[in-house]
Amino acid sequence: MRQTLFKSSGSVSLFTLIWQPPISISNVCSLCPDPICSQPTGVLSSVFTAQHYPEASSLNKEIVLVWCAKKSYEAQANQCTRASILRQLAIHMENSGARAYVLPKGYYPKEEQYVPYIYTEKELQRFFQQTDRCYYFTECPYRHLIMPIFFRMHYACGLRSSEARLLKYGDVDLEAGILTINHAKKDNKRLVPIPDSLTQSCRHYISGIPMFPKESDWFFPGLDGKPMTIGNVYHNFRRFLWKAGIFHGGRGKGPRVQDFRYAYACHCLKKWVLQGKDLTTYLLVPKTYLGHYSFEETAGRSQPYLYPGLSWTQEHKVH
Repeated sequence: MRQTLFKSSGSVSLFTLIWQPPISISNVCSLCPDPICSQPTGVLSSVFTAQHYPEASSLNKEIVLVWCAKKSYEAQANQCTRASILRQLAIHMENSGARAYVLPKGYYPKEEQYVPYIYTEKELQRFFQQTDRCYYFTECPYRHLIMPIFFRMHYACGLRSSEARLLKYGDVDLEAGILTINHAKKDNKRLVPIPDSLTQSCRHYISGIPMFPKESDWFFPGLDGKPMTIGNVYHNFRRFLWKAGIFHGGRGKGPRVQDFRYAYACHCLKKWVLQGKDLTTYLLVPKTYLGHYSFEETAGRSQPYLYPGLSWTQEHKVH
């Protein structure tokens, strides 16, 4: 394979790497916020370097550090992901004979893992009471119908926020009491049972909508035929939280909407602990219910609540 690093005289990109034969960099393209484009001819061009370092002839340390600098809007985990992608590209360039600065492994510290906030039963009761008091609003005519069901479904069905927002009528089988979760995390799919009381509430919810919906319609519609936005969910969540008297620690501190599903899992696990059940067996239930990929993921989220100070190790792993 032959590589040539050169400066172009054009204004579009002045830092171009030509690969022969072409290689796929689809993963780099999809995860980098500054466009890096792969062309059929094998040309890899960087808009970032064209704009900020038009005279650059190699991937030097300054370019790498400026490009990897944390954006004001991004999480620490996303910065680490971007840095890791560029690091792998630099390693590949070096191995291929090109000059490139390789960022040291672990250069950026990982974000401290968020510990889910586990709502108490009284907090849940107060929160859901506030959703029931949501009033009619002309700009969002179905808001008072949606909110009581939407947030209860997070807890009782263990859904992620995106899974609830993007539900369609065809995904909700109220005869069988089953949700079909399509395109979940890592594009997975799973079936989730709906508690009988929530199934009845969903039937009442649908009866309050004037036009009979199609299967392709959003179960929780937003404006202009679109699903509810993340911003809309968060705004209402914070409002209900405040009215319910539940303290919020600020950005990144929680509680979060996502914590409803972990609260449900922990409440189930606590009940099984009190009943003397074997958790290494019973943890498979919430693992499947929540759509987790490993035993450790479910146990790790639940452990701080159930057993403070206990670390889940390989001995607890279910094979």
